[in-house]
Amino acid sequence: MSAIAGIYYLDERTVDSADLVRMIDILAHRGPDGWNIWSEGAIGFGHRMLWTTPESLIEKLPLVNQASNLVLTADARIDNRDELIALLALNHLPPEKLADSQLILAAYEKWGEHCPEQLLGDFTFAIWDGRKQAIFCARDHFGVKPFYYYSSGQIFAFATEIKALLCLSEVPRWLNEVKVADYLTAAIEDSTITFYQDILRLPPAHTMTVSHAKTHLQSYWSLDSSRELRLDSDEEYASRLRELFTEAVRCRLRSAFPVGSMLSGGLDSSSITCVAQQLLASKGDSRLHTFSAIFDKVSECDERSFQDTVLAQGNFESHRLYADHVSPLTNLDRVFWHQDEAHGAGNLYLNWSLYDPASKQGVRIILDGFDGDTTISHGLGYLIELARAGRWLTLATEVREYSRKMNLPWKPALWSWVWKYGLDPSISKYRVLKKVRRLIRVGRRMLHRPNLSANRSAQWGTLNPDFAQRIDLKAFLQTQPGPPQTERENHYRRLSEAHMPGTLELLDRAAGAFSIELRFPFWDKRLAEFCLSLPPEQKLHQGWNRMVMRRAMAGILPSEVQWRGGKTNMAPSFDRGLLAFERSRLEQVILEDPSAIQEYVDVAALRQAYHRYVSQKATEGDVLAIWRAVSLALWLQRTGLKPQSF
Repeated sequence: MSAIAGIYYLDERTVDSADLVRMIDILAHRGPDGWNIWSEGAIGFGHRMLWTTPESLIEKLPLVNQASNLVLTADARIDNRDELIALLALNHLPPEKLADSQLILAAYEKWGEHCPEQLLGDFTFAIWDGRKQAIFCARDHFGVKPFYYYSSGQIFAFATEIKALLCLSEVPRWLNEVKVADYLTAAIEDSTITFYQDILRLPPAHTMTVSHAKTHLQSYWSLDSSRELRLDSDEEYASRLRELFTEAVRCRLRSAFPVGSMLSGGLDSSSITCVAQQLLASKGDSRLHTFSAIFDKVSECDERSFQDTVLAQGNFESHRLYADHVSPLTNLDRVFWHQDEAHGAGNLYLNWSLYDPASKQGVRIILDGFDGDTTISHGLGYLIELARAGRWLTLATEVREYSRKMNLPWKPALWSWVWKYGLDPSISKYRVLKKVRRLIRVGRRMLHRPNLSANRSAQWGTLNPDFAQRIDLKAFLQTQPGPPQTERENHYRRLSEAHMPGTLELLDRAAGAFSIELRFPFWDKRLAEFCLSLPPEQKLHQGWNRMVMRRAMAGILPSEVQWRGGKTNMAPSFDRGLLAFERSRLEQVILEDPSAIQEYVDVAALRQAYHRYVSQKATEGDVLAIWRAVSLALWLQRTGLKPQSF
């Protein structure tokens, strides 16, 4: 987790090195181990260094090639180093003397703009090609490494964080109201926009070439949702997954400093932690640091028993946070400064509070299990396939077993799937099915993805209707696809959702505040491609979701974790924290002075949601609407950001 920045004056002005220095200085938290700039006429690059891998200790960026016609600045960890060294005919050089940036530049020299297709790992980089008089930029497959840019007829500027772009007088500071609507409703699937008008993200798995003649944006990779893998046995699937997952963890353990792992006690973080510990132990390395949240006052959120079964395997150095003593709005000013945007991640305060002790322990790398269930998939789309195919007995068995494992009544849930996907809608006119409809409403709340549609409806209910009409939100909603028809389609959509890179960026910025690099083994290209290709019954079997992962972790995970039925809901701690620590701040924004958000939020509806919240009658959607509205208001108050038409 280093930082990059650059300026290219398309009107051929000379880059002022003081501008590059300002951009790099404001990113000092991301790279305390040194900085450097390079400029030549209308082009200039900057870099902030955070040493992480052994090879980074000798790395010098920006990097200029021998012919002085290519210059690279990068924030990258390349995982297929051995393969690249062979393909690039660099075997004559000691691999420990080859930095990842040198491999990227050599790859560009060999393959040109196709070079990202040859790279595995997390990366973002920019190359000035003096031969073409163009900048070539690239971002990794899932957007783990951030890349923001501003482009006009006079200037192209890029940086790892938005605040570096705002150091330039040419970059405007206007609020993007489309992003405000997206933030409040989660309805606009656009992975490029930010809260700043005309400051954009380079999408994951994309390259961009910028020259005087044109700017060209292109995708270099996408998931293949048509591919299905067929192996001979359950054990073969599990063995292959175990191999790929272990390699994904191994690649992300490459470090010259102590490594940590987030450990919630769930299947994802526990799998990473146990595999990482085994890999480190096999090399005789030091203990793995673990970082966990525990709860005394909100016991239903506490997962200590599962954490303890993992830690009992030994060779860990455990660090724990009493999370119910921390406000969800902790260190608000500092969080907002580092985030650059309002954020909707209610549990970010847990991560933020754990990064601080990690930094004090000298940990620079933290493995994170973020959304491993999206990569593996719960497999509930399989129920759609069963209902549509009329395989009622198998459907009933899966729903019954799944519901039992989740401690839910199964008959209403079964009716939900039968009604929505298995019956002809025309029969709904018959009165005999009225009871079925009532069961469906109950069942949908039980088995579908945490009632996402209900949550969105609650958020839309607090949106100012005049604002929705002004930005034509209806037009955005009409572009949304219909419900998925298969498990693979459902899985593909979740892996491709626009909010995924946004959440990865949010976590990156939070960790960056403490000079920590996050690594996400589940967001490995090879692992994601494999999991998407699996038959649906490998994901859901006899009521066990993520079945292939459970089988793959046999003998690695403690059985208590391997066969957990679900995961703990952290909402009660979040709800308590807001009311216990932040009630006056909530009431100041919602009841006393909502002026910062009244253009965007239906204040009367928001107040009703708040009163339900205080009386403990709020829905999950109410709480989400309150949190996002308050976070937006506080951020706007601090930035003073206004739309261009204001």
